[in-house]
Amino acid sequence: MDLSRSNVKISQLQAFVAVAEHGNFSAAALDLGLSQSTVSHAIATLESVLGVVLLARGRHGALLTAIGEEILPEARQILELLGSIQTKARFDQGLQSGVVRIASVRSIATHLLPNAILQFRQKFPLVHVVIRDCDHYVEVQQMVREGQAEIGITLMPKSAEFEAWELIRDEFVLLLPDDAIEPNAPLSWEQIVNFPFIMNPIAAPHVHTRTVQAHFAQFGHHLNVAYEVKEDSTIIGMVKGGLGATIMARLAAEPIPDAIQMRQLPVPLERKIGIVIRSEGLLPKAAFAFIDILKALYPQHL
Repeated sequence: MDLSRSNVKISQLQAFVAVAEHGNFSAAALDLGLSQSTVSHAIATLESVLGVVLLARGRHGALLTAIGEEILPEARQILELLGSIQTKARFDQGLQSGVVRIASVRSIATHLLPNAILQFRQKFPLVHVVIRDCDHYVEVQQMVREGQAEIGITLMPKSAEFEAWELIRDEFVLLLPDDAIEPNAPLSWEQIVNFPFIMNPIAAPHVHTRTVQAHFAQFGHHLNVAYEVKEDSTIIGMVKGGLGATIMARLAAEPIPDAIQMRQLPVPLERKIGIVIRSEGLLPKAAFAFIDILKALYPQHL
């Protein structure tokens, strides 16, 4: 078939499919944002070009004729393929323009993203980078799940709905008032649990306190949580003021004030941080370019 001689237009197929789905011209016109006369003209022209009657008009609407029933699936397929072509072309333009949206909790974004953004902007100066700051890891995953961000930087997920690459492992550290213990003195579980602790609330969506409590329970110990505080910066201030100790992921704690002593736990505990994208999602090339930069910056766990 010589397609160059075909007078069938996409707008005519759109009108035909819309009328077939709605069963009348007025609803189809409203759906397409066109006048009813424009839709009627498009259908009449399509029927003239094809030489067949596609719709039987009546007082109660428009019904597909037998040939209209046969042609409708192909018309839908043509429109779907055109939409796919347009989508792929739009995503291929991603390195010349557009936006890459990244969701991350603040403690991770502060330390992992600035250098990556700098390198990305040097390579792709016309692509905008938008950072979505989140308070909790579940918010990062939700943003990626709902398409509000193409990339998430968060704890490694366990759900198959995400594809993930581990970037770093961030150690949990014990933070103490500077004079709480001799800096080079050995530190046992028994000594640690004697301190009053300042921790994030144990209730969801906070996860670190539960993680730390579970780690201590493995060795037969339980933290004495004297204060539950939401903000990490407030916890740091309270430790600095001598009100107690805390256990916090190192990236969340940094920069650590001079008046605070940082110690490792007797048995290390880490959080695994990585890149997450939707497993079934279609990402622009710019998003994969940003992911490649992150992988190059933090290659040790890939």
